[in-house]
Parts: sequence; structure tokens; C-alpha cells
Amino acid sequence: MRILRAAERPAMPWSNGGGVTREVAVHPPGAGWDTFAWRVSLADVTRDGPYSPLPGVRRILTVADGAGLELTVDGTTRLLTDRCRPFAFPGGAETGSRLLDGPVVNLNVMLREGRAAATAERVRGRRVVAPVRRPADGAAEGPEAVLIVAVEGDTRLRTAGEPEVRLARFDAALLAGPEAVPVEMRTDGVAAVIRLSAPAPVDCARPARSQFMDTP
Repeated sequence: MRILRAAERPAMPWSNGGGVTREVAVHPPGAGWDTFAWRVSLADVTRDGPYSPLPGVRRILTVADGAGLELTVDGTTRLLTDRCRPFAFPGGAETGSRLLDGPVVNLNVMLREGRAAATAERVRGRRVVAPVRRPADGAAEGPEAVLIVAVEGDTRLRTAGEPEVRLARFDAALLAGPEAVPVEMRTDGVAAVIRLSAPAPVDCARPARSQFMDTP
């Protein structure tokens, strides 16, 4: 289990001035726009505006803080006012957002179509989160990585024989690799559990590259 502290993530300002992005994790490690299979980030959105088109990418957006936003995807409008509820849409669609009442923080999952898949859910209370190891023949039977993000309140993690780990808001824990073990998770608020699959082993994030700066 690797702990990814929110305080250690650099903020990458968007060139359009509408916000900043902080990368949580990416696969392969250090990947840029042309090479990532999946990417998870938190974005501070401070004004209305269009989203950069991302053909070939699937997006899962979760409002993690703020009053919410109105998202218009290929002409269809949806109000995202229920915090911590994931919403999936194609990155290649013409998309724009309008803030409902001030800035928001969005948890973003980006998936390269044909190279990665993911599910995202919000969890309250207690949950045992189990990683899935890749079989010896390399064929995936389930998610090769599980990312836990503390969205509201504190989240505490415990593995057998190890001290309890506390995740403050927006801290994350990555369960991946052959040494990953089940984790008992307890939260007094809400945690996002993101299960990710990709064709190769995963690692924690490196700082985002400039290609991502324009993307809420």
C-alpha cells in the first residue's frame, strides 16, 4: 500500500486560467498525454467554460467539494449536485460546465479506450478493500490497482500486523503489485474507491506534464 499525500501534489495551472489540476496517480508511471492508460486527478474549477476535447478517452467525474455544476455533454444537460456520486461520459463529446454556486473540486478518472477500464464508487462507514493480483500468465482477472481517496472527513486504513494509517481529506492510498494485501477501511465521511485495470503493473504518480493543463 502506497500513501499519496495531497500536500505533496504540485498544482498545474490551466493555460485558460479556469483552475488547476493535481495528479493523484497515473499509469504507466510518468506517462504523458499520448501514453497514459489511466489517470486520476483532482481539479479545482473556479469558473465556467468548455472542457478540452479528449477523443479516445472515457471520463468519470465526481464532484468532491462545492455546490456542484451543470454539465452539458453533446447538448444534453445534467445537474451534478449530489456530491461524491460518479458520472461517466465520453471525453470526445462536446462538453461544457457551469458552476452552480462558486468553485468546485472534481475528482477525475480518465481511461484510454481499449487500454483501461475502471469503476468508481462512494463508500461510507467500513469496508474491506481487497486488491486483485495478476495471475502468473499475465491475464487479468480483475482490477490490478485499487485507489482509495478520502473525499470527506478522515479515512483510516489498517492491514494485518501494521499500524493504522490516517488519510486526511484528498489523501489517497494505492493498492497494487504482488505485495498488496487487503485493507480494512473506516471513514467518518466519504471515500472514493476506484478499481482500475490496465495491461501492465502500476505504480504511484509522478508530477503531471504540461499536456494536461488545459483539461478540467
